[in-house]
Amino acid sequence: MQATLTSTDFKFPGQQSLYHGKVRDVYNIDDTLLVMVATDRISAFDVVLPKGIPFKGQVLNQIAAYFLDATAAEIPNWKLATPDPMVTVGKKAEGFRVEMIIRGYLTGSAWREYAAGVREICGVKLPEGMRENQKFPEPIITPTTKADAGHDENISREEIIAQGIVSAEDYEVMERYTRRLFEIGTKMAADKGLILVDTKYEFGKIADQVILIDEIHTPDSSRYFYADGYQERFEKGEPQRQLSKEFVRQWLIENGFMGKPGQKVPEMTDEICESISARYIELYEHVTGQKFVPADSADLDRRIETNVLDCLNNLR
Repeated sequence: MQATLTSTDFKFPGQQSLYHGKVRDVYNIDDTLLVMVATDRISAFDVVLPKGIPFKGQVLNQIAAYFLDATAAEIPNWKLATPDPMVTVGKKAEGFRVEMIIRGYLTGSAWREYAAGVREICGVKLPEGMRENQKFPEPIITPTTKADAGHDENISREEIIAQGIVSAEDYEVMERYTRRLFEIGTKMAADKGLILVDTKYEFGKIADQVILIDEIHTPDSSRYFYADGYQERFEKGEPQRQLSKEFVRQWLIENGFMGKPGQKVPEMTDEICESISARYIELYEHVTGQKFVPADSADLDRRIETNVLDCLNNLR
């Protein structure tokens, strides 16, 4: 199996701190810049799985860069440079402790809740009689609180504002940006024969400006269906052909793991890891319309360190 990058511990000039997320390692440089390394770690049900996925970090980073560049003219974002296939360098913002999840279709965790009888998610009332993978009359926003560890929690717009997590003014901007980004992403997906089903966005603030941060429209943050055959499969009640991380969750569920106490992650064989890698690459090529070119993985740490140092020398 190809080499994978599952942890980093670089020491960059001006480095103030290092944050290890579920997938990304984030380096604070001079409290003004962030170096975000997309590792090959993979998480599901808020648990980091024990093995890395070849080229996953490159796929995530390059898809995110593709969409950040495509939307920058309308929605301000944090990105300044992508000095390495697995790294983005950008402006440091004060992140809001909320993830803006927007759903165009009833699927995934929302469907599981709906099937169990829930008819309101994050303060949004859902119509009766909906079926799995059915399109909403209009996309719904179902925010979650952003947790450093453990599970993110659903929260309503009203609760976010009442608790002072985000001001009413800033939340209005985040909501407007969320809907516009989803519109753009939906059109870009449709142009490639895909349906952008649901996704999440994160925002932060620099001075008085709300900006988009982190990744967008990647398989870790988004779900895509193939447009071809969607309606026929929906009418027959058949599973949709999709490009997302949902297939990883389904594999885990089928093997008795949903992140609950006492459950054990099933064995991740090289074959399983390679198959997950192939799905990520497939999504990259469909979403971007570009051929995936695997970067040299002979010495990932040295390659990343060299590229980031060159970039910081130019930016600082």
